[in-house]
Amino acid sequence: MKIAIAQLNATVGDLDGNVARIVDFAQRARAGGADVMVTPELAVCGYPPEDLLLRDDFLVRCDEAVRELVSRVQGITLIVGHPRVERSRRYNSASVLRDGKVIGVYDKHNLPNYTVFDEERYFDAAKLPCVFAWDGVRLGINICEDVWGSPGEEPGEDARVAINICADTWDAEAPRRASDAGARILLVLNASPYHENKQDIRHYVMRERVAETGMAIVYVNLVGGQDELVFDGASFVMNAAGEITQQLPAFEEALGFVEVIDGAPVPGAIAAREEPEAEIYRALTLAVHDYVGKNGFPGVLLGLSGGVDSALTLAIAADALGADRVRAVMMPSQYTASMSREDARAQALALGVRYTEIGIEPIFDAYRSALLHEFKGLPQDTTEENLQSRIRGTLLMALSNKSGSIVLTTGNKSELGTGYATLYGDMAGGFGVLKDIDKLLVYALARYRNRISQVIPERVLDRPPSAELKLDQTDQDSLPPYAILDAILEAYVEEDTSPTDIIARGHARDDVERVVAMVRTSEYKRRQAAIGVRITTRAFGKDWRYPITNRFRHRF
Repeated sequence: MKIAIAQLNATVGDLDGNVARIVDFAQRARAGGADVMVTPELAVCGYPPEDLLLRDDFLVRCDEAVRELVSRVQGITLIVGHPRVERSRRYNSASVLRDGKVIGVYDKHNLPNYTVFDEERYFDAAKLPCVFAWDGVRLGINICEDVWGSPGEEPGEDARVAINICADTWDAEAPRRASDAGARILLVLNASPYHENKQDIRHYVMRERVAETGMAIVYVNLVGGQDELVFDGASFVMNAAGEITQQLPAFEEALGFVEVIDGAPVPGAIAAREEPEAEIYRALTLAVHDYVGKNGFPGVLLGLSGGVDSALTLAIAADALGADRVRAVMMPSQYTASMSREDARAQALALGVRYTEIGIEPIFDAYRSALLHEFKGLPQDTTEENLQSRIRGTLLMALSNKSGSIVLTTGNKSELGTGYATLYGDMAGGFGVLKDIDKLLVYALARYRNRISQVIPERVLDRPPSAELKLDQTDQDSLPPYAILDAILEAYVEEDTSPTDIIARGHARDDVERVVAMVRTSEYKRRQAAIGVRITTRAFGKDWRYPITNRFRHRF
């Protein structure tokens, strides 16, 4: 038997396009000699469809799409993911299609309702296994969360995150039911979003399932960007001994073939694993590519300041879309250093993107003149700094309106976490590329990109970071050093560590109090921020749902 892995990039709501993609993959799989092809979770409608699932007309169209696949896919058994309605209940399902018929249906057992998932809002859970035979080998079906559960023993350090982010109180009932029904190979349809170290976690958990059931696993994962989520694909095959026998590449569509002899997968190609910075960089470029492309924007534009955040954002945009679809705009004021202009021009030239300079000093003077009476007798403060940022945001949005291109914001997670960003200024835009990238990681990714080719001037990486909104300004005038800030934010935001425990780790009480207060008081800003790519286990967005009106205060 030969099983095809269809690592698809499905688009939410594009039912016709997704069906055409599945049919194309099925035809290629059949031509390659495959007997069975497996698609990712909800491949018919894309993942996550969110409140589209509450619309009856959407669900009817999904059902029509499955019937179209029944009629169009011939000569191969297709396991396809889709939403399904039966007796007023909605299920996250996988149907087995063969010879113009639906010969089996599996409904997802475990509905994740943590971090970015809220499937209990949309679906009903089921309990029945689905096992079918091909050439004497019985194949079981599970969907994503069904194979996640509590490990049989204390995990190692590399897998502790898995226990924190999955519903670890569940046992692995769904895989056992498939095994009890005679399955020797478990086909798992997944829409498992990427975050750092996610592949290590998947491998760890699947080894637990293999050890418990004795079944080999064919793990098929979605690939592509969907709003703030990015799916990395990286589908794999694991034999009954817990060994990876096949690994598809990450962050790209792929069609893999798994040979099965005597009920066991034969070792195949194993795509090389990339270094962490390369993996994250590819996640960011894929997310930008798909957000821009799937939403029909002709291109992107961004404010290029001569600093590291905008420099990295520009490099990612050019790599994701091509230089001809990217425009950089430098908007200097009287506080902009000459080196910032020089470095911005140099990077734009190195990447080959369109570059424009629009000085904002005359506009800034006009704003201050208009406000002269209102501000009479008051000292200059962040008001004047924010005016400059908002002028830049207004200019970028005007260029966006005129061209149709979307504005990429350039702020990082460290800034967004502490509110070191200006509403309707540098926060103005449609997509935040670095929204989940802290400052130290920004530098690491910039240096990684320069190892491929030198596109970011070295002095951008060497000089102290500055917003350049007043004379001799640096970020550390307003923030703790980034090494300290990022460590506190990681503990407080991503790990939900209490301030007292953060202090116990060795951080100064004043620093912790200051950072926690900044996070709390800037919640109203984050609620208005552009969506951005998620690459950690706790990003500002779906993962982070704190009230703006909030009088809770930590005890120190």
